[in-house]
Amino acid sequence: MQAQRLEVPDLVLLEPRVFADSRGFFFESFNQRDFLSLTGIDAVFVQDNHSRSMKDVLRGLHYQVRQPQGKLVRVVTGEIFDVAVDLRRSSPSFGQWAGVHLSAENKKMLWVPPGFAHGFYVCSEVAEVLYKTTDYYAPEHERTILWSDPELGIAWPQGAAPLLSAKDQAGVPFSEAETFA
Repeated sequence: MQAQRLEVPDLVLLEPRVFADSRGFFFESFNQRDFLSLTGIDAVFVQDNHSRSMKDVLRGLHYQVRQPQGKLVRVVTGEIFDVAVDLRRSSPSFGQWAGVHLSAENKKMLWVPPGFAHGFYVCSEVAEVLYKTTDYYAPEHERTILWSDPELGIAWPQGAAPLLSAKDQAGVPFSEAETFA
């Protein structure tokens, strides 16, 4: 596996070593020892999530103000544009975002540490996203930042108007968002 630090510190793009032949492929999608060795991150994962979304669905930008979750995100069907926004006021990259394309084809994974908002836009006809989390889902602590906030200026892929849940339509501007110390 290879690890690449992104322009926003603490975000890590992981690329597994894939063994492919005419029969198909095999790769380790997660190995605790290798994850720690490559990233220096000693995360303990407590929950696995699986979502399926149609083309042009945008989910996010979500985070939890208590029980913040680190997430290891990968795609098993289709392609997404995955985004993380640093919400840690003490961080030099506070308010900055990074986005990467994750797909079933490239098999890359994104580590999103606690203290970041997370969201994605589906670029393919359908996408299935798997992600491990470092804490349990706590709906009472979940918050949503408006995906289109001009202050953040996220360069979402061009396409049809995104399909949003009511919760995501009601996201707050970044300037009003609860953040982390």
